[in-house]
Amino acid sequence: MDTNKLIDRAKNILTTPKSEWPLIADETTTVADLYKNWIIWLAAIPAVAGFIKNTLIGYSAFGVTIRTSIGSGISGAIFSYALSLALVYVMALIINALAPTFNGQKNQIQALKTVAYAWTAVWIANIGLVLPWVGMLVILAGLIYSIYLLYLGLPTTMKCPPEKTAGYTALSVVCAIVLGWIVALMTAGITGSGAGMMTGGMPSGMNMTGSAHNDTTFDKDSWLGKMEAAGKQMEAAEKSGDADAQNKAMQAMMGAVLGGGDQIESLAPDALKPFVPETLAGFKRTNFSAERNGVMGMQMTTARADYSDGSNRTLYLEISDTGSMKGLMGLAGWATLQTEKETEYGYERVHKQGGRLIREEWDNRSKYGKYGIVLGERFLVEVSGEASSMDELKTVVASLNLAGLEALKGQGIKRN
Repeated sequence: MDTNKLIDRAKNILTTPKSEWPLIADETTTVADLYKNWIIWLAAIPAVAGFIKNTLIGYSAFGVTIRTSIGSGISGAIFSYALSLALVYVMALIINALAPTFNGQKNQIQALKTVAYAWTAVWIANIGLVLPWVGMLVILAGLIYSIYLLYLGLPTTMKCPPEKTAGYTALSVVCAIVLGWIVALMTAGITGSGAGMMTGGMPSGMNMTGSAHNDTTFDKDSWLGKMEAAGKQMEAAEKSGDADAQNKAMQAMMGAVLGGGDQIESLAPDALKPFVPETLAGFKRTNFSAERNGVMGMQMTTARADYSDGSNRTLYLEISDTGSMKGLMGLAGWATLQTEKETEYGYERVHKQGGRLIREEWDNRSKYGKYGIVLGERFLVEVSGEASSMDELKTVVASLNLAGLEALKGQGIKRN
C-alpha cells in the first residue's frame, strides 16, 4: 500500500471530486487491489474510533460512565470491521444490479469503485465518535457529503444519464441505510452498545441543482470552501514541481480537513481551570480534573467538575476544547440540522440558537437533564444533573463565563 497515494486520493476525492471521478473511472484495477490499497484502510477508521469510544472513553448518562470490557470492545471492533468490508461489496452488487434501471451500464469493478470512494467522507468523519455528543453531528455531515460524492460519481462510473442520477442515488442510499442498520444491530449484539442513525436534510450552502456535472460552489469561509481552496493550492503546487510548495500545501490540506483551514493546538489544562468555578448555582465544587490528550493525531482538552448541595443533589460540568478537530466541529454546524424527539417521559433536542449549536435532554421521571452548547465552533460546555426544570440548567450554564471562553477560540491557531 502506497501511503502517499492513499492520502492524495483521499484529499482529491474530498476536495475536487468532479475532476477526480473521471480519473477513478478510467483506472484499471481489480477487486483485490481496491480492497488492499483503499477499502481495508479507510473502513478501519470507524472500527478503531468505535473501540476507543466504547472501551476507553465510554458513554456518560446520569453522572455514570459506561464502558465495554476490553475483550468485548476488541471483538466488537473486529466484528464490525469484517461486516463493513463485506457490506462494501454487497452495496457494489446492488448498485451494479440497479444500473440498467437508470439507463446505466453494468460493471462490477466500477460499482465497487463507486462505493469505495463515495464512502470516503463518512469513513473519515467517523473520527467524530471520539468527540462528545456533537460527534454524531460530525458523522452525519460526513454521511451527507458521501451522498453528494455518490451523486457526482454515478454518471461517470456507471454511465447513467445526469437526469437519472437523483433517483439512482436515492435508491442506493435507501439500500445502504437498511444494510447499515443490520450491521449496527449485529455489532450491538456483540458489544452491548446501542445502535442508531440520525437523519436530516441536505445542508445549506451546497448547490445541488442541475446535472451531476454542474459547477457546484461553496462559501469560501465554510469548511468545504476551505477544503476546496486547499485542494486548488495542492493542485497548483503539484504542477509547479516545487517540493517546498507541495509540503506547505499538504499542511494546508490537513489543516483544512481537521482544523477548518488552520493548524490548531488545544488549550493547556490550566487554561480551562478559570472557567470551572468554585461554586455553581450555590453548589460547592467537590471534584475537579483537567487533561489534554491526543487521539489519532488530534488533540482535545477536557475539564470536568462535580458540584454538591451538601445533601443528595449533584451537578456535573464538562468543558472541552476540541482543538485540532475544530474543522470537524465546523462541519457539524455546516450540516444545518435540527433534531427533536419527544416521549411521555421527556425529550431530546438539537438546534441552533443565536448561531450556537445547542443540545437539550430531559427526563421528567427522574428530573434529570443535560444542557450543552458549542462556543466558537470549538468549545463544548455541558451541565447535567437533577433540576427543577430544563430552564434551571440553562440558567446554570448562562452563569458561566461563556463569553470569556468563546474569546479564546483563536488561541493556539497557526494560520495557513
